[in-house]
Amino acid sequence: MSKTANINLRIDPETKKAAENLFSAFGITITDAINIFLKKSIMEGGLPFEVKQPRYNAETEAAMEEAREMILHPENYTSYNSVDELFSTLETKTE
Repeated sequence: MSKTANINLRIDPETKKAAENLFSAFGITITDAINIFLKKSIMEGGLPFEVKQPRYNAETEAAMEEAREMILHPENYTSYNSVDELFSTLETKTE
């Protein structure tokens, strides 16, 4: 019987590079990190961390929903080419 087994994993290149950079700072490879994760999962009898959806306060959720709306319907919102243009418009409205 062989001493190792292969796992093929597909992951986006940006995530792979970020993980390589992170783990290299610890002096380990992605393979080492995956082995640590798997062994810790076995020891814990499940994932070695809590899995849950992030919760945000009402103000943050409202801001995220507003941002989604702006992305979907940019025609309903005024855009500016610079901060100076924004402030100029604001100053004009308050006068």
